Amino acid sequence: SSALDIKNKTSESLAGRKLNYHLYPLTFSEYLYQTGVESSLETTFLEDIIAHDLSVGVHLFDLRSTLVRILTYGLHPYLVDHSESKEYLKELAASSIYKDIIELNLIENRQVASDLLKLLAYQVGNLINYTELASRLNIDVRTVKRYIEIFEQSFIIFRLYPFTSRRRDEVGKAPKIYFYDLGLRNAVIDDFTDPLLRREAGALFENFIISESLKHNAYKNLGYQLSFWRTTQGSEVDLILHKKDEIVACEIKMSKGQFSSAFGNRFPDARKRMITMENFW
Repeated sequence: SSALDIKNKTSESLAGRKLNYHLYPLTFSEYLYQTGVESSLETTFLEDIIAHDLSVGVHLFDLRSTLVRILTYGLHPYLVDHSESKEYLKELAASSIYKDIIELNLIENRQVASDLLKLLAYQVGNLINYTELASRLNIDVRTVKRYIEIFEQSFIIFRLYPFTSRRRDEVGKAPKIYFYDLGLRNAVIDDFTDPLLRREAGALFENFIISESLKHNAYKNLGYQLSFWRTTQGSEVDLILHKKDEIVACEIKMSKGQFSSAFGNRFPDARKRMITMENFW
């Protein structure tokens, strides 16, 4: 909310006198380092994906249980030293999301904002249908878009936009929604049950991998654009990393599956990756 406060209440121009730096929730490697599991912060997470170094590794810790904890409670720094996380996350959701934003007079109706964020939490990894959201909340589409933009500026959610070759059968405008931190997402809907037993388990893992990719791309200044690819017939690739003529297409699955043949036929020079719970680290 401090970023919003500066943006909305400070009129003095800082051109040439400021540097924007986005500090995200912990990365997976930072979490492992802070909890003493790993002795080094060095990681080549995104570089390994790009280079196709995705073999199933041998670890000195339980990768599955660690991932379950992160999919449940997220990667907020406070949680490194505090095992009981539910109440903290719910308070963070209540104060940082609603109280601070409303105090800045950016959102007029707390209940509508709360209901919208809950709907978005249940739609992680899905295309955003602004008209449908507006209809369900009985508000206009412009308000839905404005509230989503405020949530995005507050670093609660981010939108992933489609990659397209501009063919008529490709989704070209509608973005997907993801949360920067899954613990905050789970607090919004008050669900801290085992994420692998939920119907949205695949979407949570997808959110985790895409969020990690976003953080590593930013911190290491790798310069990739992050997108997804989808056709109106339902063919889809979860994550596209692209810059200039380089395309790395990533399918994100709980376990190994089939890569989209439609994408391979359309982009034969693209490098294809299958990211699973077993090989992502």
